[in-house]
Amino acid sequence: MAYGVTSTATRLPTTLCEAYVAAIRTHAKEDAFAYKHAGQWVKVSHTAFAERVRRIRSGFLSLGVQRGDRVGLLSENRLEWTITDVALLSCGAVDVPIYATSTAAQIAYIINDSGAALLVLSNQRQFDKVAAAIGEMPELKFIITFDPVTVTGPLPARVKVLTFDELAQLGDRGAAGDFLDDMARAATPDDLATLIYTSGTTGDPKGVMLTHDNLTFNLLANIERLTDLGPDDVALSYLPLSHVYERTVMNVFVYAGVSVYFAESIEAVAQNLVEVQPTVMTSVPRIFEKILAKIEDEGRKAGGLKTKLLTWALQTGREYSRAQCRGEVPPLLSLQYDIARALVLSKIKNKIAPRVKFFSSGGAALAEDILHAFSGMGLTILQGYGLTETSPVITANTKHENRPGTVGKPLRGVEIKIAPDGEILTRGRHVMRGYYNKPDKTAEVITPDGWFHTGDIGEIDADGFLRITDRKKDLFKTSGGKYIAPQPIENALVTSPHIVQAVVVGNGRKFPGALIVPAASTVQELAREAGLTTTSYRELLKHPAILAFYRQEVERLTPHLAQWEKIKNIALLENELTIENGELTPTLKVKRRVVDEKYRAEIDSIYSENAAAATS
Repeated sequence: MAYGVTSTATRLPTTLCEAYVAAIRTHAKEDAFAYKHAGQWVKVSHTAFAERVRRIRSGFLSLGVQRGDRVGLLSENRLEWTITDVALLSCGAVDVPIYATSTAAQIAYIINDSGAALLVLSNQRQFDKVAAAIGEMPELKFIITFDPVTVTGPLPARVKVLTFDELAQLGDRGAAGDFLDDMARAATPDDLATLIYTSGTTGDPKGVMLTHDNLTFNLLANIERLTDLGPDDVALSYLPLSHVYERTVMNVFVYAGVSVYFAESIEAVAQNLVEVQPTVMTSVPRIFEKILAKIEDEGRKAGGLKTKLLTWALQTGREYSRAQCRGEVPPLLSLQYDIARALVLSKIKNKIAPRVKFFSSGGAALAEDILHAFSGMGLTILQGYGLTETSPVITANTKHENRPGTVGKPLRGVEIKIAPDGEILTRGRHVMRGYYNKPDKTAEVITPDGWFHTGDIGEIDADGFLRITDRKKDLFKTSGGKYIAPQPIENALVTSPHIVQAVVVGNGRKFPGALIVPAASTVQELAREAGLTTTSYRELLKHPAILAFYRQEVERLTPHLAQWEKIKNIALLENELTIENGELTPTLKVKRRVVDEKYRAEIDSIYSENAAAATS
């Protein structure tokens, strides 16, 4: 069945269903989507995508999925995720995305709280997690698996397991009809489109209710800003689609006709970048930090003149980018930059992403120094800001208005203001309907006149650009009564190629301290220089020579801090903080309460009498 171009959309969509129908009918690309299989990129056209959606939609209808039903979706990024999403929307159903990193207990909580009777999941690993907790999900009746799975233990008689192919075969039994017209009529703007459970840094997750109007409004407002985005563009997608940020990006890309290539995994992103050579890409600050750290690490390993040349070129690029932002580039700096670009910076860009028009960064604050480093290489990073509760984008920089250190101006139709205590408030069609089955929690964050409390602290400059300074709940007070905003300090620390992660601590203590995950290569190099050849890595992290180096590095990176903000002592951690260990949210935010409890001994060591004496 062909779903090619039959007409040009004459009006803007009011639901996601209408947006996808318009994309399918307007664009006729052979690589609407692509994924890696057996070492080769497999391209999927708009026509083929629409046919797969039709069959899966019909399969869901055969199982009794009705308008308003909640359906769980537990999977890593892959084409089937988006097919399932669109098929459920075209049933008028509400999908409930679940992070692939979720534990069995977290999955059970979301399934039960949302009232989902059907769960779609990806593979054996996810199935085994669900099977282990199946007794805790009494209302679950169907499990659909993208990949075939082996049922190793007994399941309740109420639960039926089907593969994605079997679901599609159920769909084949129904009449095709004019599927796209049916899809366009499947929902109204006020219908719930998705129920997204916030990962949260504390407490149980809350189900954020987002309507078709919420998400379509945000889609169109973003399209309006990205004026040069279109069918000639190619995107590489790797951020979790279970998060509203990448989900909205996917909606934007599909509606604009951008070809979307699914990265094989986070680990394969670097290789996939080389293969796909995207023109646009979304990412999070941690990835940019890693890319820059790798560039600088390779430069150090080169040694001699090559190391000096790379260091000079990167610094020249940063200075040039800062001067451009000020609108004053001295002639000498301009000449130096031209040389640095010709000898080093352009080669780095061509190695990383030769065709990229811009990167979009979200999920957390991006250090200004990193933005300038990438800008110096000729790679534009556009930082935006939003939350799950705001569909998500509130503000964003653009290629034409990109102010480092800020998260841009509000999208059209979005209001923002700063409360007396510094909290950012926002109002508009992007604000969620509320938290599912939690009217009291909804009332805590949305005022009667529609202002949503973001929980972030910020300021608006004279030109209307928003700057985030910290999370309201992350601020802490030392025993001397001074408030500390940890995020700006942490952002400064991770600009070091020798520091992988940093968490500022000190609530109720005499002074701020920091837990630091050092770069293993740096620690090993320092150990070689000090002749520490028989000491274990764990012991190295406590060695005075290693600690002294990192204390000096912290001091070097934070000369701008007030005396009461300065990090007085540190502890080095052996392993990175991870999502799997419960220390980070799926969007890589630090779960500070978890870190405080898990690393209590390390934090106490920062404030021990011996440590205080060593750093005084």
